[in-house]
Amino acid sequence: MHIPSGRAFIEEGTPAHDFYVLTDGRVKLFNLLPDGRRQIAGFARRGDFLGLAAAKNYAFSAEALGDVMLCRFSHSSIERLTERFPRLQQRLRDEASRELIQMQRRLVLLGRKTARERLATFLVEQSCSMLCRKGRDQLTVPDGPVLVNLAMPRTDIADYLGLTIETVSRTFGLFKKERLITVRGITGITLLEPYRLVDIAEGLG
Repeated sequence: MHIPSGRAFIEEGTPAHDFYVLTDGRVKLFNLLPDGRRQIAGFARRGDFLGLAAAKNYAFSAEALGDVMLCRFSHSSIERLTERFPRLQQRLRDEASRELIQMQRRLVLLGRKTARERLATFLVEQSCSMLCRKGRDQLTVPDGPVLVNLAMPRTDIADYLGLTIETVSRTFGLFKKERLITVRGITGITLLEPYRLVDIAEGLG
């Protein structure tokens, strides 16, 4: 199914009849605060499952960042699908484990890390494959410079990292001065030295 840019397809608090597999595009996950503000909870990419862990109601809302393609499945079909595709059972377990690790990482990100460490963590995670998908709680980075396409606006990045937009912009500027990144247009970021950013993200740089 196709979801156009800016459209929400999961609404927090509504009955979780279905779950989704993101096959193309990017999605932001968010919660609405009592005063109407949004709190960005995360960003999903191709291959991610959305709404899989929902017990009764969805715990977040989801909105397309650009055009998105999804596959939708009913929760009631999981047993039938795993019987038909035995490898799916392990994939679902891996996904549940990944969600738990991401939650733990976010608690550390917001509770312990500096603004510099938070932005470095975000850039590395956007550029890398999460090895925790394979049961390993660590990040891997490419060798040499890598271009990252940030589909989300800076305001969403700031919200997700628990920082002001001014702090995010200032930290991007510092990374540019240190030749850690270059900025190309609105969305393009080249990580010039990914391993240095990993060190910063882990509090070593």
